[in-house]
Amino acid sequence: MLARLVTAEPRLADDITVVSLLPAEAYLEQLRAGGVSVIELDFSTLGGIASGLVRFSGLISELRPDIVQGWMYHGDLAALVALVMSGRRRQTHLVWGIRCSDMDLRRYGLGLRLAVKACTLLSRWPDLVTANSVVGLNHHLSLGYRPRRAEVVANGIDVEEFRPDPAVRDAVRRELDLAEEDIVVAHVARVDAMKDHASFLAAMMELPELQAILIGAGTENLPEGRNLLRLGRRRDVARLLAASDFVISSSRFGEGFSNALAEGMACGLPAIATDVGDARLIVGDSGLVVPPGDARALAAAIRTLSREPVMARAERAAKARARIVEQFALAGAVRRFGELYAALEA
Repeated sequence: MLARLVTAEPRLADDITVVSLLPAEAYLEQLRAGGVSVIELDFSTLGGIASGLVRFSGLISELRPDIVQGWMYHGDLAALVALVMSGRRRQTHLVWGIRCSDMDLRRYGLGLRLAVKACTLLSRWPDLVTANSVVGLNHHLSLGYRPRRAEVVANGIDVEEFRPDPAVRDAVRRELDLAEEDIVVAHVARVDAMKDHASFLAAMMELPELQAILIGAGTENLPEGRNLLRLGRRRDVARLLAASDFVISSSRFGEGFSNALAEGMACGLPAIATDVGDARLIVGDSGLVVPPGDARALAAAIRTLSREPVMARAERAAKARARIVEQFALAGAVRRFGELYAALEA
């Protein structure tokens, strides 16, 4: 979402620099091709954090930006510390970005837990805190966040990149050796505890008549299954979604606004999602929402939609696409961030 936001046209700002706390391999090419300067730091060690903050603060002193926007917990903290170190806290506005909801921090390392605690304690320092989901903002308020101002800006989807395409559908199905009559469900998520691949795999075991494509870092190492295509990290997600019939989000916790869910819907795929983050708001009445961590409920929902008559599925597909175009298109997110930034400068 960050890469889309800062490379969108019309531009959000005249001059944009992205400071990545770790090497930005996955998005470096996209950002630079979009005319965005990228500074890569290495916060993987204590020494890297110290030298990185010095470099970051020096960059703020040099560029004298109007706004520094943090993105996720570690980015929020780094933005605050570097801005204070630069001596420009009074001149430069600070914005934080919440990108998740109810993370189960017991499943992650001490570093993340400390970062969340620090953000909670320091949450009055930013001029504005943005969140990509209503559920996410409310959860952080319950943790003890006390922002001066907080706004929800839903993620935006490039509805020209993610769209139905019959020709692409046929081509990708040939590439993957999938028949035209196969019903294919797409699951796009890196392997992480919050994404709950285990429940999705268990659901697919109950649905041998369906095919599933799993896309995301680590999916190539998931257990094999006769109806599973484990594709790993891919750069052609829009093509793969266009070749599918449904999109699935099985997240157990932590999801704020699921890009994967909205991208699939933009491609005309009815969605089946767990009730995590703003899934209900995204899906609306175009798909089904089930309790998290319930593989049988997930399987039942997928089975229900897959057995609907062709015309009913086509109606759901059109409704899913229209919902994203009308409510969650990228242009709306860019415009909303622009309005919030302008208000800070007023």
